Amino acid sequence: MKKRCFRPYQLAHVSDSSVLVKPLTFMNESGKAISRFVPRRYNAEQIVVVCDTLDLPPGMIRIRKGGSSAGHNGLKSIIASIGSSDFIRVYVGVGRPAAPVTVVQHVLSAFEHDSDRDLFMSGMDQAKRAVIDLIGGQRVSDVAALYNRKNTS
Repeated sequence: MKKRCFRPYQLAHVSDSSVLVKPLTFMNESGKAISRFVPRRYNAEQIVVVCDTLDLPPGMIRIRKGGSSAGHNGLKSIIASIGSSDFIRVYVGVGRPAAPVTVVQHVLSAFEHDSDRDLFMSGMDQAKRAVIDLIGGQRVSDVAALYNRKNTS
């Protein structure tokens, strides 16, 4: 009988110095998926994490380096697994749910309005460009000044 092979991440080598890691686990275990790459090859300052945030309207993005998890379970997991919070974060807004929708329902469901989905997709496109700029060597402060809290839709 064959054993199933399961990796807790998808991996894509972008260049000799950059790798993209997409955790395939539950969010609160995502740090384990990336932690195997940090000690050997990278340090926290070289990590860029893209994640959602309730604190921004749909599609708005914010880029910053370091800070707390602010209650985000994925960030908590990464901080615990790599032992540092000094990585770069690219937050993409999903907005806050309207009552009686819970936070879990909100982040795991499709957008209620097409306009919110379109704004979110625009924000993801901006996040993609920001990550390309960051791994291309641009300073965090310059990329943040270019993209923070802007939405072109």
